[in-house]
Amino acid sequence: MSELADVVLEDATEKMDKAVSHARAEFATIRTGRASSALVEKLVVEVYGADMKLQDVASFSIPEVRQLVISPHDPGTLGVIEKTIRNADLGLAPSNDGRSIRLNFPPPTEQRRKELTRVVDKMAEEAKVAIRNVRRHSRKELDDLKKTGDLTENDLTRAEKELDRLTHVHETQVDTARVKKVEELLEV
Repeated sequence: MSELADVVLEDATEKMDKAVSHARAEFATIRTGRASSALVEKLVVEVYGADMKLQDVASFSIPEVRQLVISPHDPGTLGVIEKTIRNADLGLAPSNDGRSIRLNFPPPTEQRRKELTRVVDKMAEEAKVAIRNVRRHSRKELDDLKKTGDLTENDLTRAEKELDRLTHVHETQVDTARVKKVEELLEV
């Protein structure tokens, strides 16, 4: 296969990998009743006159399955962190013990679990659409290389087959992550 086709395929692989990573990160934000720092670590907290992500000003631990403990690096920021969590409307009530903040995650109701599985399904479909868009864009680049004479018919055919294989592999990765998250959500 030509070097130009390899470049197009490498670029497609990189973009598809990013789509899969993004989907997994999105899935992590869905609350299952299990404690997870992913729900709060990206919250923006105003400390020291600047906006910072919570993960940059505190550490997280999970002493129990349904409890998250947030320990600020500077105890003086405890009140601001607590206020940010309350204002984030996460459906969680932070409790402040003077050194750390505890978040207790209630188990979601059956109806809520089903709603969350639909949300996960939608996120997975969006990731697959992103992957297919990468495939379409890469296929157009390959066709353009063929038209300019930089790619032979055989190289084009091989590159298209590899592009389809990459698309299938990445869609399967999204599906696998989706199934895992749905199982986690439906677990009682």
